[in-house]
Amino acid sequence: MRDLSTRLSGGPVLLDGGLGQELIRRGMPSTEPSLWSANALTEAPDLVQEVHEEYLRAGADVITTNTYATPPERLSEAGLDGRAEALNREAGRLAERARAAVGRDALIAGSLPPIRGSYRPDLVGEAGEIEPQYREQAGYLAPHVDLFLCETMSTPGEARAAARGAASTGLPVLVSYTIADPSSPEDAEPRLHNGESLEEAVEALSGLPVAGVLLNCSHPESISAAVPVLRQLTDRAVGAYANAFTHIPDGFDERADALDSDARPDRREDLAPEAYGRHVEDWLSAGANIVGGCCEVGPGHIAHLRTTVDGAADARRAAE
Repeated sequence: MRDLSTRLSGGPVLLDGGLGQELIRRGMPSTEPSLWSANALTEAPDLVQEVHEEYLRAGADVITTNTYATPPERLSEAGLDGRAEALNREAGRLAERARAAVGRDALIAGSLPPIRGSYRPDLVGEAGEIEPQYREQAGYLAPHVDLFLCETMSTPGEARAAARGAASTGLPVLVSYTIADPSSPEDAEPRLHNGESLEEAVEALSGLPVAGVLLNCSHPESISAAVPVLRQLTDRAVGAYANAFTHIPDGFDERADALDSDARPDRREDLAPEAYGRHVEDWLSAGANIVGGCCEVGPGHIAHLRTTVDGAADARRAAE
């Protein structure tokens, strides 16, 4: 059943949780801070496979490759010019090995991230600059994955460039936007980090073979307010996977700050698996087809969500 549409037809699909933060928690090497999670591909590949396996044992239907920090431009800036193919393919192979080791018939999603920084619409650049990089990275990953996840997109243009690059492989594509966390409950309208609306975000994907539109790496409360809006805007699959950060600092630079315990966002203490699961229940009730977790959401959360997702599937079947 390694087909996204088939999985979706059977009920909600469960993604894995955060990878980079989980690797940090388990002692990921930090010899080159600007490489962040890519360090583990060369320094501790067994650790990457271990985390994939734990998510699979927790019940994830989809695991995501450790390629958030391996766009060609980012590797070149870190002095690894010419290593993009090798590192992206290694990340794909580690996910394949984890799936084989656990024996779970799960899907592998190739992560296509923001090339020049997360939550930074000011750094995105022009489509002509970034789309070829997405096409290149997707080409390296395609032999090892079942679909692509263009994630943490902060502008419609960035999302469209990533989706076009991913779609060039012929594999299914999901696009996930990160939305701004409002400063107060009165700031009710969900918006991207550059201020554009969800309607504009969805419209940017018109005419592209995108199987689903998701929201990720924002507060679960922000996503709970946005999922019903997103559901009304598209007939595609809709999904969400939130972070458990206290906040994202303005001007956050993941190249410099991701491995710095003093600079990176703090973890919330009020989002244990049960509490996070209540937010996910809200997303499912609002029509989400795909759910999971992002930064600081770990295997324990995904194990709890497995029960939540199975219950939602049973309820939908009973209602049919």
